[in-house]
Formats: sequence, C-alpha cells, structure tokens
Amino acid sequence: MRVIRRLPETLINRIAAGEVVERPASALKELVENAIDAGAVHIHVRLSEGGLAMIEVTDDGCGMRPDEIALALERHATSKLPDEAIEEVETLGFRGEALPSIASVAQVTIESRPQGSADGWKRVVDNGTLLSEGPAALPPGTRVRVEHLFEKIPARRKFLRSARSEWAAAQDVVRRLAMARPDLGFTLEHDGRRALHVQPDETLEARVAQLVARELAGNSVAVDLSRGDYHLVGVAGLPTFNRGMADHQYLFVNGRPVKDRLLIGAVRGAYADMLARDRHAVLALFLQVPGGEVDVNVHPAKTEVRFRDPQLVRGMIVSGLRHALSSGDRRSAQAPSASAMAAWQAEPIVPVQQGSIFTPTWRPEARVSDAGQAWRGYEQSVLAPIAGRAEQASEPVVAATQHPLGVARGQVANTYIVAEAEDGLVIVDQHAAHERLVLERLRAGGAGQGAAQSQALLIGEVVELEEVACDRLEEASAKLAEFGLVLERFGPGAMLVRAIPAALAKGDPAKLVADVADDLAQNGDALLLGEKLDLILATMACHGSVRAGRTLSVAEMNALLREMEVTPRSGQCNHGRPTWVKLAHGDIEKLFGRK
Repeated sequence: MRVIRRLPETLINRIAAGEVVERPASALKELVENAIDAGAVHIHVRLSEGGLAMIEVTDDGCGMRPDEIALALERHATSKLPDEAIEEVETLGFRGEALPSIASVAQVTIESRPQGSADGWKRVVDNGTLLSEGPAALPPGTRVRVEHLFEKIPARRKFLRSARSEWAAAQDVVRRLAMARPDLGFTLEHDGRRALHVQPDETLEARVAQLVARELAGNSVAVDLSRGDYHLVGVAGLPTFNRGMADHQYLFVNGRPVKDRLLIGAVRGAYADMLARDRHAVLALFLQVPGGEVDVNVHPAKTEVRFRDPQLVRGMIVSGLRHALSSGDRRSAQAPSASAMAAWQAEPIVPVQQGSIFTPTWRPEARVSDAGQAWRGYEQSVLAPIAGRAEQASEPVVAATQHPLGVARGQVANTYIVAEAEDGLVIVDQHAAHERLVLERLRAGGAGQGAAQSQALLIGEVVELEEVACDRLEEASAKLAEFGLVLERFGPGAMLVRAIPAALAKGDPAKLVADVADDLAQNGDALLLGEKLDLILATMACHGSVRAGRTLSVAEMNALLREMEVTPRSGQCNHGRPTWVKLAHGDIEKLFGRK
C-alpha cells in the first residue's frame, strides 16, 4: 500500500522551478521584473554563454535588508501583495516563487543595499543549500547572480538548447521588457560585448523603433484608441513593411509582455486583407485595462492573460489598427530595390543607328492614347468611377507640385504608370493600385461594414450543433444579422439559417455557421464572418480591377493617381504588396553619377 507523505522543501522548489524556470531566459525575465518592481531607473544585465554559465542583473532600486534577503528566498514570500486582492495587482511579479525556484536549481548570489543605508549584505545559496552570507560592498540597489543553471540536474540540463539559441531568447526577453518601460534605462552585455543600451525617459515611438527596427519609424503609423477605461496605444508597421515570421509582434497588457492567442488573432484579423498569408505585421501594441478586468494569474510564467470582456479587447485592437492604417497608410514602405538600381546602371548603352543621338527612335503609334479615348465594354464599366473624376487630370498641362503622387507622364509595358512628382519619380502598379481602390469602394458601399445585403434561402437550412454552440449563436444573432447572416433557434441542438450574406451566396451555409460558432467559442466575437466577407470582397476587387497589359489614357492614369491620394490603405494592394514606389531626385542623380 502506498503511503501519502509530505515532499521535502527542496523537492517542492525543484518541481516549482519546472514551471517558472524553463530556460535561462525564463530566469532572466523574473530577475529583471523584480528589478522593475523595485523601482529601479537603470538596469544592467550581464550574460555568459547565453545565460547557461551566468546571469547577472544589477539595479538601483529600493534594495533589501539582510532579513528581507533571507525571506525573499522562501517560497510564496513577496512584498508585492500587501493584501489578498490579487486581482488588483499592479506589479509584474506577485507569486513569490521565482527566487526560491531559481535558487533550487542553480547557485544564486544576492547582494543588496537599501537606499539610505551605509552597508550592504550578501547571501549565497547553491541548489537550495545556504553556502555563506555576510557584508557586501555595492552601491544602493540589488545585484543577483545566477550561475550554473541546472548543472546538478542533468535531466533538465540536456533539454536546454545551444548557447546561441539561449542568447537569442534572453535578448528577446530584455528587448520586450525595455519596450514596455521606455522610462527606464537598460543595458545588456553578453560575454563582455554590449548588445543593447537604451537611455531612460524616451518616447514610446523612439524606444520601439530603436529596439525593433530603425526603419519602422518611417514606415509605421501611431495607434491611439480609448473606450471607457480601456486605452490602446502603440506603433503599427505599414502592411508593406512586413516579415516572414511573427517574431516582431510585441503585445503588452498593463505594461506586462504577453503572448496571448486572443491578441495575436485580433492582429491577424486587422491585417487580413492587407497581407499575404505567409507574411506578418511588425508592431508594438500597449493595452491598458483596469486591474479587475484582466486575470494575470493564469500561468506561472505570467505570459498568458484572460479578459473579462474579450469581445471588447479584440474589437479595440481590430478597429484601432484599421483606423490607424486607414488614416495614415497611403504611403508605400518599399523603397526602390538596390539591385534593380544597380542593374539600371550596368545596362549596356546601345548606339543609335540613325547616326545622331537626336534622331527620334519612337513610332507615333506607340504613344500613349489621347485623353479623350473611351474604354469599351468591360473596361469602360470598370473604370467608369475613375474616368468620372478625370476632368481636372485631363487638362493639357498639370503641375507636378499640385499632387503628392504627381501627374502621369506615360505607361511602361502597359502595366506601370510613370508619374512626375515634386520630389521625384513615382512608378505605380496599375493593377495593384486599382485592386485596392475597387475593394475600398465596395466597402464604402456597405459590404462588410455592418450593412451587408442578405441572400434569403428558398428553403431554410437546419444546421445541427452542440447546445452550447447554439446558445452562443442565438446570443449573437443580432450582430450576425448586421453582416447578412440571419439565424433562428431550431430546437436545443440546431439552428435554422434563413439568409446568408449576398457575397457568400455560393458558399455552404452549414460550413459557414459551423465556422462562426467555432469563432464565437474561441474569441467571443463574430469577427471571422467579417474576415470572410473581406476575403470575398478582395477576390471580387481583384477580378474587377484594371489588369496588367491594359493600355490606359492619360486621363485615366491621372484619375487613378488622384483617387489613390484620398483612398485608405492605398499604399499596398489587397495582398500586402506595394502599389507604388518612388525614385527621389537624389536616387535619379546617382544613376547618372551626379552624386
């Protein structure tokens, strides 16, 4: 018969360490968070071998007395919860598990001197055993050194990655915490080499650009949205400024770096019609919510959170990002390709056969069509909204200084519009640009904006689902009807589909309802339906746009440019590619050796 017994304290700490300290980066995160909670202004981090050999965090915070150092190494001892209101916690740490867990699987040296005290104190613990303690000389603040992590636990040590991989994870931890607190200064050294250094009291935008990518400053928009006590701010990269991995998406809740599926899904939904499937946005978002509206006590690592109102949070992120991108993303983030520029310079010069460099080499019939040329059939119907705006553009002479995208000077390969702007040469992909314009026109007409038309079913279709899924759909039926999906309860475990969005008329109603039910279960909002409509509208816009290879008149080209200047998200097509690039005057001068 098995006997129930109490586990030794050292074993309890090692079990807890398995959740709190997964790798050196996990230990580093806990130590830096302690330094931030201690009120530090400058935090200095030193690593050796990616943290496998040594982690040292030094701060100028409040410091600890000798008895407080001893108490800090005991489980569930913390100064961050003055009462039992854990839901109101405002510090990064609060569990009281990190230091004893780390000290149970490594050698930990804590040196601390309280502010205003003349003496410091040191305590050394090796895998849960006290080695020594005594006076220490150091400035006011605290220094914690962790050495030989998991060295005496081979079973855990063998699962750690290489020093290079662990260093990358540690660097990411410091970068996220430094981004969350632009009012603090951070220094990170690895094997004697300084890898990161930021000064305190920086602006949020400057800190994000410095830590993510300096190019982000010129290729991003500011996000600022408030709803009651909820406040969302941040920096969002233009859709054309993207990456093949989602490793440059930084999300924070109440100053705490998190990796939450709800937030990640909301970001993906906001960029749904602006990025290709295999590309990811670059951004940093900071959400501030009342303490009682979010639960941070979900996992010991404190990187997961739960919201009391997930619909509000997801809606804020989607609408905040889309509004910011709509109001400020008419730019294109893609600069002229350096290799393409080099190829231009390397192109061999072909001598003119007529004997004079002034002899014209073009044929009259190769010129761009006259401004009065009308399109016929399909092309005329597609460009009718643009041609109607072309009266000003069709004047014989239009100054390039009047418009940000300049005026059309010609068409290359019946695909690219060449325009002259005040500050350079603009090249526009006519299909990509018109594709975006058509999509935004469809949206402005009501589709996908809460007023979508419905396609009534001749015979209502019954969709069988679990009862809890039917409850969610019934509760959201009013919201779904705004998108054109009309549902009725049909018994405990079924829904009756009366109508579906007109844009999805050829789709499978049962599959659509099942997908919406799954989305409600996961995210608490019917955003998936809106994303489906956006994808359908994007496909319609692609097929209804000016194709590459179509000859455009000067009036049509200028009208396209004018509408781009006033259309949201016109800097990229529906798949995230740029619609235009600009060769500045300086770039052109370099091509001819003038600079």
